[in-house]
Amino acid sequence: MFIHLLCLLAPALVVAAPLDFSQAKTEARQYIYYDRHTQGDAYCGCNWIWTGRSGGRVDLAGCGYQVRAQANRAQRIEWEHIVPASDFGRQRQCWQQGGRAQCTASDPVFSVMEADLHNLTPVVGEVNADRSNYGFGMLPGTTAQHGACDVRVDFTRRTVQPRAAFRGQIARTYFYMADRYDLRLSGAQQRLFMAWDRQYPVSDWERERDRRIAARMGHGNPFVSGARQWSLNHRNSRDGLVSAVPAQAASTVVHGNRNSHIYHLPHCPGYTAMAERNRVSFSSPASAEAAGYRRARNCP
Repeated sequence: MFIHLLCLLAPALVVAAPLDFSQAKTEARQYIYYDRHTQGDAYCGCNWIWTGRSGGRVDLAGCGYQVRAQANRAQRIEWEHIVPASDFGRQRQCWQQGGRAQCTASDPVFSVMEADLHNLTPVVGEVNADRSNYGFGMLPGTTAQHGACDVRVDFTRRTVQPRAAFRGQIARTYFYMADRYDLRLSGAQQRLFMAWDRQYPVSDWERERDRRIAARMGHGNPFVSGARQWSLNHRNSRDGLVSAVPAQAASTVVHGNRNSHIYHLPHCPGYTAMAERNRVSFSSPASAEAAGYRRARNCP
């Protein structure tokens, strides 16, 4: 009886890493941050109410936030790539051939990086927009531009100073992404993040966050657990490049037509019919839709 029960439960215990950014945002809400909406977002410490599959409405008054320029985005929670997609995308061949859309369409490793839960965190949308893909740094002469939100942005120098409570997690996320996906960090970046890693040790929440993410993705951040330490000119493990792309991703290949911007699944009539020169491959329907494609009407 006990063995039979285990057999019934086993499929529910098997999880796979999210296949794309859209799925990652949904999983981040459901499994990682589901109970953190009253603990404050990463940049400002603002609470929010969950809405939709992965969004949220920010309590601006409760955290003393003042809108700088974009009222609509200030009111909503968005998902921030701590290491920007452009940073890791530019180090992939696909980026040179067509930017993020091309990488999403043709590079499974980019899709894995874009969907990596260790690199995602919920933030106030306007601050997400203001951060853009700027690098992190210290800005002692810059005043706060978002009320009580203690994040500072220098738009001329394209630099963001995050609040102190978030700096250690930023550092350890950069170490993780660089180590796992063989990304290059400048000497100045390494020194800054090594200082933040020392000054802002791993918190109880960062450890719990790492455990939750590991349960979904199958691996934790070794720079959070202490299994690895970063030193200047660290030699990257490249674990994310030598590991196989999740089997689920390999089995779901979507064909899109670059002329019509319509995509077909393997069971669809047009899946094998289109000319090779017109074919664009995606890892999932969500990836195709993110690139501006729609599903064929004869493809249920």
